[in-house]
Amino acid sequence: MKTRTFRGGAHVDPKKSLTSGSTSIAAKAPAFVFIPLSQHTGAPCKPVVSVGDAVKMGQLIGEAGGFVSAPIHASISGTVTAIQEMPHPTGRFVECIVIENDYEDTPDESIRKEPDPDGLTPEELVARIQQAGIAGLGGAAFPSHVKYTPPKDKTVQYVILNGIECEPFITADHRMLLEYTDAIVRGLKYIMKAAHAPKGIIAIEDNKMDAVREMQEATRTEENIQVVVCPEKYPQGSEKQLIYAVTGREVPAGGLPMVVGVIVNNV
Repeated sequence: MKTRTFRGGAHVDPKKSLTSGSTSIAAKAPAFVFIPLSQHTGAPCKPVVSVGDAVKMGQLIGEAGGFVSAPIHASISGTVTAIQEMPHPTGRFVECIVIENDYEDTPDESIRKEPDPDGLTPEELVARIQQAGIAGLGGAAFPSHVKYTPPKDKTVQYVILNGIECEPFITADHRMLLEYTDAIVRGLKYIMKAAHAPKGIIAIEDNKMDAVREMQEATRTEENIQVVVCPEKYPQGSEKQLIYAVTGREVPAGGLPMVVGVIVNNV
């Protein structure tokens, strides 16, 4: 099987065997959650709850502060005990909403299953993504609805799903590819529709051939989706290197993937 890559890079001992064969399990919810109102590139959210409020799982607790921003929701049901500044992974102090868990997991009334997701227009899909507060899992944590709304002078030819994990020990994407295969393919098709992109690519490293086989089978009848295998090396999963490897397109220095007609999304 032919693989695609970029020049250079380094081989790093992957040490994946510790967890690659282990089924993922849900983490137990803690007694308190501390939810930052700044979780993405762009304007931080504004709190829409107060200390003492009872909140439900999935309830809006932070309102987006602009277009390049994403709303934030409660991950548990319980009571708001504080709104305070706390240390953040960026090295700054940011405002956080503190919720004490009631362990009831009561869902908010706004949480509902979409009756006909395939019938949504591209604009409606982007609006659902925006309302859900979805942001990228990369370092920039870019709000996804912004990513899927290209400027009028730009067109998207490819949506690339990044299933590469070139860092040692990490196997989250590997397990996702195996355990949520069909959901990932459906999600890719929704992103392609939202961004008006005619082609989709699922990129996976050659040390995850079980995931490659699962994805190839799941996309066997999808003419516009291709599974591309990349050799195991670092930094194969880096956005610009991955784009060059699978499309041959080179993102200019300081430019975004949109410049070369590409959107990259984590699996």
